[in-house]
Amino acid sequence: MTSTTAASTAAAAQRATATVHGYPRQGPNRELKKAIEGYWKGRVTPESLRETAADLRRATWKLLADTGVHEVPTGDFSYYDHVLDTTVMVGALPERHRAACEEDALAGYFAMARGTQEAPPLEMTKWFDTNYHYLVPELGPDTVFTANPRKQIAELGEARGLGHTEARPVLLGPISYLLLAKPAPGVDPGFEPLTLLDRLLPVYATVLAELRATGATWVQLDEPALVQDRTPAELNAAERAYRELAAPAAPTERPRILVATYFDRLGEALPVLAKSPVEGLALDFTGPAAANLDDLARAGGLPGKRLVAGVVDGRNVWINDLEASLATLGTLLGLAERVDVAPSCSLLHVPLDISFERGLDPQTMRWLAFARQKTQEVVSLARGLAEGTGAISAQLAARRADLASRAGSSLTRDPAVRARAAAVREADVRRAQPYEQRSEAQRARLKLPPVPTTTVGSFPQTPALRGARADLRAGRIDAAAYDERIAAEIRSVIAFQEEVGLDVLVHGEPERNDMVQYFAEQLSGCLSTQHGWVQSYGTRCVRPPIIAGDVSRPEPMTLRWTTYAQAQTSQPVKGMLTGPVTMLAWSFVRDDQPLGDTARQMALALRDEVRDLEDAGIGVIQVDEPALRETLPLRSAARSGYLAWATDAFRLATSGVRADTQIHTHMCYAEFGDIVAAISDLDADVISLEAARSHMQVARELAAVGYPREAGPGVYDIHSPRVPSVEEAGALLREGLAALGASRLWANPDCGLKTRGWPEVRAALANVVAAARGVRLAG
Repeated sequence: MTSTTAASTAAAAQRATATVHGYPRQGPNRELKKAIEGYWKGRVTPESLRETAADLRRATWKLLADTGVHEVPTGDFSYYDHVLDTTVMVGALPERHRAACEEDALAGYFAMARGTQEAPPLEMTKWFDTNYHYLVPELGPDTVFTANPRKQIAELGEARGLGHTEARPVLLGPISYLLLAKPAPGVDPGFEPLTLLDRLLPVYATVLAELRATGATWVQLDEPALVQDRTPAELNAAERAYRELAAPAAPTERPRILVATYFDRLGEALPVLAKSPVEGLALDFTGPAAANLDDLARAGGLPGKRLVAGVVDGRNVWINDLEASLATLGTLLGLAERVDVAPSCSLLHVPLDISFERGLDPQTMRWLAFARQKTQEVVSLARGLAEGTGAISAQLAARRADLASRAGSSLTRDPAVRARAAAVREADVRRAQPYEQRSEAQRARLKLPPVPTTTVGSFPQTPALRGARADLRAGRIDAAAYDERIAAEIRSVIAFQEEVGLDVLVHGEPERNDMVQYFAEQLSGCLSTQHGWVQSYGTRCVRPPIIAGDVSRPEPMTLRWTTYAQAQTSQPVKGMLTGPVTMLAWSFVRDDQPLGDTARQMALALRDEVRDLEDAGIGVIQVDEPALRETLPLRSAARSGYLAWATDAFRLATSGVRADTQIHTHMCYAEFGDIVAAISDLDADVISLEAARSHMQVARELAAVGYPREAGPGVYDIHSPRVPSVEEAGALLREGLAALGASRLWANPDCGLKTRGWPEVRAALANVVAAARGVRLAG
């Protein structure tokens, strides 16, 4: 290294600051969720909701600044979803919601998210390979974009008014916005939204100019879609977009642009952005994105540009190896004019603060970092980079001890579990009989009509049920009283299903707090939090478990209440389990062994549960895998390996049953077209899938690949309060019938019903049953 290079590297180190891409929105006590749901019910005024939101933003900015974050983010806050916020910002409102948005912007915003009885909502699907859901933009050749950055400007003005003069607005970039969009209803399915780029760029230019006029010196444009495999045409579109948006201009005309990517390596898009006139790039250097380091070095770095280095994992909860991150940052110093430190992505994907927890072992807590702790890690790394490791020597020593504590803990390794996993044979992951034999045996046992009806699993989690769990935790009722409440709810749910005419029943899951957490609380090797809430979609928050060690099942988890429900009826009742891949995807998974190894351990635990249910006489067992598509690697090169261990894990959990035991699975809110072959490889007898918002697209995709078994593409969108009519459900079923045939079609909702209210559930399921009967009579 020459003296000039050494001097420039030292200068870059001294300039290092800390920043974050985004922060959890809900508040320490889920204040935003409660205010929004109160607004929906008419108990909270729009003014009060806005005041709650402003208080949360103010508290977040203060916490970040007090911790040492130099540039606080603005614009990352959302009432429901940041992609929907972008749709509003660029004026791409669906025609069916336009009048409502113009009459009352807030009510119209939530109508797009949730729908109304007159107008269905936007489709919802997963944000890349996370469990966050976004609202899919609907675009067509007639779409007209208009700039409407009121939200973004207002939030930047708020932050600056509070003294955060270096606040950095964060927006979804134009390329990712268009690549995430779909053709609007009625538009040719082959329409490519990216063809609208030339219309969209002037709108983004206007937004950037207005943010600059409001005081922004930097604006972050997120382009996570560029970490996926992209065609030359898509890369050319990215080159053109950032050549135009970052074209030379007077300092007062636009802010400096920071393009951010995360979740994987940037790959072939790296030279495109590196050569563009944008002033900075934010890159992920964790997990598979660690390859960005070598890619960046081979590309010659980012001379003259700012690099925001994501060296703290923003998606998992394990503490950072500070010394390893400092080594990465030291290498990056020679590759850019300025290197700042950040998490790998928005901290939206992790809980708020580990210090809120009271039930975790103090030693275990030393291994964990939530959003607040990750912010502190980022600040420590920036200080260590700028001032030298001596400035953070105490933090480094404490971190070495914490990492050693985790590596040496007996919690992480169980020899018996590892021996059992190592002994799995090929025969253990295959059903003993082909589907044709199983289908005949199941029809003889279950005696179901054509187009049988069922639900996906859960029924409404009423305030009374949640109150009963709270009463049990607080000691206001004993276990016997709690169990009687659960039993009464199950009896009621069974009676309702018989009354409405469903063919395959469920027990309703009144005892379950969450489809993953409930099981994790009963498995060895898993930790549960009390306050580790993470936003899944809108106001739906979950508490992902933490898989910290080897997984096993000490005793049956679902047998008691499933068999109780079956004893109340002569109709088949489904046993309901969550599959091994979804258990991993919706948990914070250990990062000290391959995911496939953890999936195999989880599958063996579930295999034991499946056998117990079958031995107790349960003839239909559903093992849900809604996260199979979600966990699919973003790069195609890694997908075959993932799908191999993921489908093996499902089959390991389910393959030990007799021919006449019917295995169901369920998936929802994802792009299934990428995995239809893997869906078939699961070898489930019946699969139920989300299809109402996506207009039965998945049924056509299954038909296109010759899917050979039974399927229930959903006809009732449970993420909307609207009740589908008999005609609407019937029309969807007829589309499914055309694709799959009467002998293979089921009728069911898109997903579980726990978030809905009883009045709408009663009406909707009555209409679904009536629609199915109509299809039977017609067919």
